[in-house]
Amino acid sequence: MPQDEEHPEIDWLPHTYEARPWRQRTIRGPSSDRKVREVTVSLPPLIAERDYAMERPLAAMTSASLGDLRNLDLVHGRTLAGLNALELRTEAVDSSKIEDVEASLADYGRALLGVGATASALSMASATRAMSRLIDDADRTRRIRLEAILAAHHELFEHQPDERARAGRVRTVQNWVGGSDYAPTGALHVPPPPETVDDYLADLVAFANRDDVPILAQAAIVHAQFESIHPFIDGNGRIGRALIHAVLRRRRATRHLVVPIASALVAHRERYFGALGDYRAGNAHTMVAMLASATSIATGAARTTADDLVALRASWGATAGDPRPGTPVFRLLDLLTEDPFVTTALVAERLALEPPETDTAVAALAAAGVIRRAPRTRKAPVWVAPGVLELVDGLRRRIRRESRLLQDRA
Repeated sequence: MPQDEEHPEIDWLPHTYEARPWRQRTIRGPSSDRKVREVTVSLPPLIAERDYAMERPLAAMTSASLGDLRNLDLVHGRTLAGLNALELRTEAVDSSKIEDVEASLADYGRALLGVGATASALSMASATRAMSRLIDDADRTRRIRLEAILAAHHELFEHQPDERARAGRVRTVQNWVGGSDYAPTGALHVPPPPETVDDYLADLVAFANRDDVPILAQAAIVHAQFESIHPFIDGNGRIGRALIHAVLRRRRATRHLVVPIASALVAHRERYFGALGDYRAGNAHTMVAMLASATSIATGAARTTADDLVALRASWGATAGDPRPGTPVFRLLDLLTEDPFVTTALVAERLALEPPETDTAVAALAAAGVIRRAPRTRKAPVWVAPGVLELVDGLRRRIRRESRLLQDRA
């Protein structure tokens, strides 16, 4: 799309705005909210057939970022693939309102295994499954499907009583972002009216399934457009950021990994919301550049984690008395680099061991300090590899630190 001569910063169609009638559905909140009778909604452009032509510096930036990501996936994809669930947990923590329900990694592990957990951990586990569902569907079908988006949203909320009725359903009411809880006064963004959402989603999916758009630009625009449509009452952030990974997987930019790109993307909330604002004003460049930068940061951090994981596995061998290859203890050490949360039943199933062999291997690694029993799992023990959990937490900290350093230098 050529730039507007009067507005050279514009490289995308800006949103338009339209006044719509509004009436509050409840009598809660300040009287000023109850007096609102009109709301100005934001109408995104239809993008299914639009092209995005990047200027040379941005094209070079996105190409370099994508090349680094592909190289990481090729070299370390199988090493890190087992940690995808934990990396998705990082994305879930850094996405949307789930930040308010932080839970320990041990609690999260129990939730993944279905062995009792806090409500916060169950919420995170649901978010992980939802994001995995969407990415796996794109991998399997080579399509971004509306059905998969709705299924992921259903997975996200089906276990929450207050939200279960809306799980997997697009909104039928007007929503807004920021401002008052009771009316769209002072809102940062008022998405399009509910009756337009189905058409907007169909248009978005059509754009997401094109193969003639630069990959990172496509992922950035799909994300920004989805957040602008805001098709759900809640969960838009988590589903919208999962769509970034789904686009990358569909286009085969990744084949094994889910690098926590969104964690780098949202490390600076104000900058991220500013990029969304730029997108709505007709400048996609900001979001595309942010995603390229986030991809580089997350890729570099994940590469360090991959090297650290290899070193950790080697140190475990010495700690556990250098077990011979093929023995239950040796094989369990390998399993723990992929699944740092295990039960004896899971170990027996994954390694095809008899109960006495399983118990002996688990006891040996517990005695060596490689694993420890998670708190509050005495009746149904969950064993945790704390070294792996520290690497994952370190990955998150490294991404946030590098993102902030980059922002400080900007």
